[in-house]
Amino acid sequence: MLSRLMSSSIRSLDRECNCTVRLLDDSEYTCTIQRDAKGQYLFDLICHHLNLLEKDYFGIRYVDPDKQRHWLDFTKSIAKQMKSQPPFTMCLRVKFYPPDPAALKEEITRYLVFLQVKRDLYHGRLLCKTSDAALLAAYILQAEIGDYDPGKHPEGYSSKFQFFPKHSERLERRIAEIHKTELIGQTPETSELNFLQKAQMLETYGVDPHPCKDVSGNPAFLAFTPFGFTVLQGNRRIHFLKWEEVTKLKFEAKTFHIYANQKEDKKIILTYFAPTPEACKHLWKCGVENQAFYKLEKSSQVRTVSSSNLFFKGSRFRYSGKVAKEVMEQSAKIKRDPPEIHRAGMVPSRSCPSITHGPRLTSVPRTRRRAVHISIMEGLESLRDSAHSTPVRSVSHGGSFMPSRGQMVDGSEVSTSAVISDEAYSPSDSVLPTPVAEHGMEMPLARHLNGSTCSIDEKESEAGTSKEGQAAEFGPGRRALHMVQSRPSPQGDVEELNKFILSVLRLFLVTIGLLFALLLLLIMLTESDLDIAFLRDIRKTPEFQQFHFEYFCPLRRWFACKLRWIGGFLISQ
Repeated sequence: MLSRLMSSSIRSLDRECNCTVRLLDDSEYTCTIQRDAKGQYLFDLICHHLNLLEKDYFGIRYVDPDKQRHWLDFTKSIAKQMKSQPPFTMCLRVKFYPPDPAALKEEITRYLVFLQVKRDLYHGRLLCKTSDAALLAAYILQAEIGDYDPGKHPEGYSSKFQFFPKHSERLERRIAEIHKTELIGQTPETSELNFLQKAQMLETYGVDPHPCKDVSGNPAFLAFTPFGFTVLQGNRRIHFLKWEEVTKLKFEAKTFHIYANQKEDKKIILTYFAPTPEACKHLWKCGVENQAFYKLEKSSQVRTVSSSNLFFKGSRFRYSGKVAKEVMEQSAKIKRDPPEIHRAGMVPSRSCPSITHGPRLTSVPRTRRRAVHISIMEGLESLRDSAHSTPVRSVSHGGSFMPSRGQMVDGSEVSTSAVISDEAYSPSDSVLPTPVAEHGMEMPLARHLNGSTCSIDEKESEAGTSKEGQAAEFGPGRRALHMVQSRPSPQGDVEELNKFILSVLRLFLVTIGLLFALLLLLIMLTESDLDIAFLRDIRKTPEFQQFHFEYFCPLRRWFACKLRWIGGFLISQ
């Protein structure tokens, strides 16, 4: 009896596993789940722990053993998705950024989104002008420490906080000046809301960058935002497609296709190549989910999407959550007392050791003040930091700033020059190594700003150290619309030929399989007792008579004999 109880308890332990989820404030939530538990169970546990009702904006991010990032599928088993042994480690992150953070119903939801966007600013994904950077940092400072108090906040107090990977002394003084004079009396709730409203106007709000290459082999970044699909390449933002314009997303192996209809029935097909087939599939699934969430009116309109036009090949995927409009309608029905919020103090992120104590940049000399545009390099956050796509090598960036959304008209950039202020705002990332960067390939993401462009030369350093960027001056640019008909490289020709041969071979095998299935069906019909005219005609032909007596009948007797033998063997046992 004792051994039976012990064995049952051991089996029970084998069916359980520990799971740790890092939350947006860098705290950790640990729980024990059954091995067959689905993602929805874990997500509900976390939302209950956070007292969160507007939970459809959030998701759980994890990394597989191949360093490829994924969003946890709430409809599938956690253990089967992780592809690794427990204990499991994951992160809670914002998956769908609210198009208007001020429209969120509850303060707890805004606070969590605030933590995510603050993290984006800290790790260099949210780029802005130096003046906007100072204001955003001042909002964070006001939300974290409250009003300025000379007794508590000595000279240079803003330098104790790390808002960006790198910043200058002059930027620190500007942050302190705004905090002292312009934000007096603002509560943490008000400061957080003002921060989100300011961030929402920036070009890179909610950007989820995926590193790829175009048909010519040039590095590019694809991004899905609350407002549409963006392609950033070289020194320019070459495409911006609203979700209403995107008609279809497809992928095959490493190749990703975007189909869109623009004004005057202008059809566009964009083709890009992901680093790995897994990264391409993740990119495709992210695009399908974002398009369904932001574009559709009801979740009942969601359809199963295939990655290919042919039914017998490719992956099939269906977004299983609510859409943005339904989430807003459901949020409006929430009626409860506001939950208590335990705001965490401002501490350096544990997940970015390489930039926790980033050096400050001295002010730019007057002789070097010029029109400069910035480039965000390939860094995406590591597993413990990011809500975003495939990780790449650690880099730092030169001075950076981004235009506001108001400077964009119908997806076209206004060709005017902008001048950076005296400070050099320098965002950077700390990330894990990944198979994304092949043969040490660097994948810079350069931004287009008001028609002008920029470039930053980067020198790769060892892990844990940043790279210094040297910005060069550029003249005014022009609007670029890079179409698919660019001349492919020889390597691209070989890949295209291989894909074509593979497709033809696959089509041939499927055709043979269908013909064989039809032949079996015809044999079954002709050997049946169905009395149909065309079957009677087939049965009377000499060929059928020969097949029936020389092949079919002996084969049927052989199968019958084997089945009787197996049946007798099973009965005797």
